[in-house]
Amino acid sequence: MKYYIIIPTYNEEKFISLTLQSLVEQTVLPSKVVVVNDGSTDKTAEIIQLFTEKHSFITLVNKTSQAIHLPGSKVIQAFNKGLETIDDNYDFIVKADADLIFPPHYFETISNHFQSDNQIGMAGGFCYIKKNGEWILENLTNKDHIRGAIKAYRKDTFNQIGGLKPEMGWDTVDELLCKFYNWKVVTDNSLRVKHLKPTGANYNQAARFKQGEAFYSLGYGFWITAIASLKLALLKKKPFLYFDYIQGFWKAKSAKKPLLVTSEQAKFIRNYRWKKIKEKIL
Repeated sequence: MKYYIIIPTYNEEKFISLTLQSLVEQTVLPSKVVVVNDGSTDKTAEIIQLFTEKHSFITLVNKTSQAIHLPGSKVIQAFNKGLETIDDNYDFIVKADADLIFPPHYFETISNHFQSDNQIGMAGGFCYIKKNGEWILENLTNKDHIRGAIKAYRKDTFNQIGGLKPEMGWDTVDELLCKFYNWKVVTDNSLRVKHLKPTGANYNQAARFKQGEAFYSLGYGFWITAIASLKLALLKKKPFLYFDYIQGFWKAKSAKKPLLVTSEQAKFIRNYRWKKIKEKIL
């Protein structure tokens, strides 16, 4: 299958060469890799340029935006900038981070998943981080969730869910909309991707409020938000984050922030979340 990869990047001179090297060593190569350099002030662009000179399928796109790193909006705006530069002659499209090392067979395996069942809309492996000299699972989410760092979408699915939304929560609403439209989301625990920089390493308090805002925007309602917030805070081993998340939820609700989904989709999402919560309790 033919696939394209778009990589938003900002000041990743330490890691971008490792990511790109792992892509040029894939057993099934991507047809296009678009790296969107979003106003980096280090040597990121120069490193990418060296790869573009050696590999014709890699291109560099430069973008300028605010340096502030709020999760969701900045990265997806950069992704969408890359999306503008490609055609739609692909079978699946990938949004990848710039601080990853993919195993050589990663995208061959992803391709095989998509070919095995035409109802599979999204597929991905798992992110591992280095701790005390060992690579361990970056365990922030359920085993049936694909991390935002390694999203792969069938073209029809990507189009039906309306692409990626430049808001925090984009990497949850995409999967929920997949389920709304009856696509399957497949994770493969044999695919271990090395994540060189832990998720949220640079997030400030404003970004943490955004997590609660995201729960609101997904149509969760208060009680699902409370449960999701507590779970995430405990997974991060920072229980006081719970209060940031809840505060973010109420700020968004008070401001009557528009949802990322329709009322019909929000109802589906709440029912789906309650079903999952009951399954874990029972």
